[in-house]
Amino acid sequence: MGDVIEVRSPADGRLVGSVPSMSAAEVQALAKDLRDAQLAWEDIGPDRRAKVLLAWGDWCLDNDRRICELVQAESGKAWADASLEVTAGVQMINHCATVGPPALTTKKVKAHGAIGFSRRLSVRYRPYPLVGLITPWNGPVGAPMFDAVPALMAGAAVLSKPSEVVPLSWLEVVAGFREAGGPNVIGCATGAGDVGAAVVDEADFVMFTGSTRTGRAIGVRCAERLIPCSLELGGKDPMIVLDDADLDTAVEAATWGGMANAGQICVSVERVYVEAPVYDEFVSKLTDKVGGLRLGTDAPGDYSVEVGAMATAAQVDIVERHVEDARAKGARITTGGHRGADGLYFEPTVLADVDHTMACMQEETFGPTLPVMSVRDEDEAVRLANATSYGLSASVWTRDPERAERVGRRVEAGAVNVNSVITNMFQLALPQGGWKESGIGARFGGADGVLKYCRKQAVVTNRVEMREPYFFPNSKRKGRLMGAGARMMSARDWRRKLGLRAR
Repeated sequence: MGDVIEVRSPADGRLVGSVPSMSAAEVQALAKDLRDAQLAWEDIGPDRRAKVLLAWGDWCLDNDRRICELVQAESGKAWADASLEVTAGVQMINHCATVGPPALTTKKVKAHGAIGFSRRLSVRYRPYPLVGLITPWNGPVGAPMFDAVPALMAGAAVLSKPSEVVPLSWLEVVAGFREAGGPNVIGCATGAGDVGAAVVDEADFVMFTGSTRTGRAIGVRCAERLIPCSLELGGKDPMIVLDDADLDTAVEAATWGGMANAGQICVSVERVYVEAPVYDEFVSKLTDKVGGLRLGTDAPGDYSVEVGAMATAAQVDIVERHVEDARAKGARITTGGHRGADGLYFEPTVLADVDHTMACMQEETFGPTLPVMSVRDEDEAVRLANATSYGLSASVWTRDPERAERVGRRVEAGAVNVNSVITNMFQLALPQGGWKESGIGARFGGADGVLKYCRKQAVVTNRVEMREPYFFPNSKRKGRLMGAGARMMSARDWRRKLGLRAR
């Protein structure tokens, strides 16, 4: 028997379960089984695939409580966060079942010029046979569902690799696909980084969500194999609060946007820039709001805490390092600032008077901290918001629509929310993609979210069967006639159509 990975709760360290650490040969065998089943899955067509996916969604809802309890057990999330994982995935199923079939229909294309008069042109969408899917630990079910569902809708088979930190709930959901009547076109490879590398080596397309460092390595390997990839990577999402903003709502949004899921969301609010005239009031209100949050992992159904455990000890260490670095460089900790006494917890923390010399403003924190910086005006806010290698999401807060448009257009990020935070993640019709080192490609985007897992196949058929005039052999007479014909079709005026010299 091979190695086994133990899964322990970050809330109290108890053993939740275990999974095998698969070998490269086992991943290869799993990939072969999925490929063997893929063509039949593609052949049933998008309408029938949609029905299978909807049945999977029904199974997920029927098993919602059990799956979410497993999510909470292996992740330490607050119940409010854990309870959303399954329904978020079902929303993606419903969305793809709606937009997928019409998007995947073969499209007729109008021919260009007279040369295409005798042809019928169309574009056919064929899936990448095997999509490799590697997902992080912050969304054990929601994150893989966001990508597996559109790939399956496209007609691909999916070889998924969940984080070794939280593999149990996703294994259950993958098994549920078969219980709901689906064929063997989605599999789960369990293990650490070496298993992820094996998945990349077996796939025809790779979708990865995680750190920029790992994403870069995956991108290099995909380039070596000449296969496409889509990478959603790190973020350092700024929130710009202008002096005419509704401060009470902005404080509520910053608190939720920075602390939901213990700050472990790719589009969490990680930096707040506030115009000087309202800075002190904003910090005071934010301190009161964040200071009132309850920390812990509540019982299923209790909804008695707001901020749960962090997924790994290494992540707690990063948060603590950022807080201590800010403290040493002159930041004020207005609330929080310490590890929890037991378990992998960190207090919800507000860091005031920060600047760009501090790690909390330069590196991705991915934890329950809100660094707040005073700025002179909107120009300085935009300059500092863009002073990062990341560009995933951002928000702008103002009562003036023209000001929101002016500032938002200058922010270098894949999404800009006006007077809201993280909202773009819930709008499946919009692309979710990063600029700069926050990624390549995009998730979601309506029909585009399905079509990204497809190869476009150009199809040409004849209206009239005939011998082509350009077939061999060549001759002067035929060459002159074809040249004259080509000039006649290409030129835009009669002088050039007839080959006359310019006067």
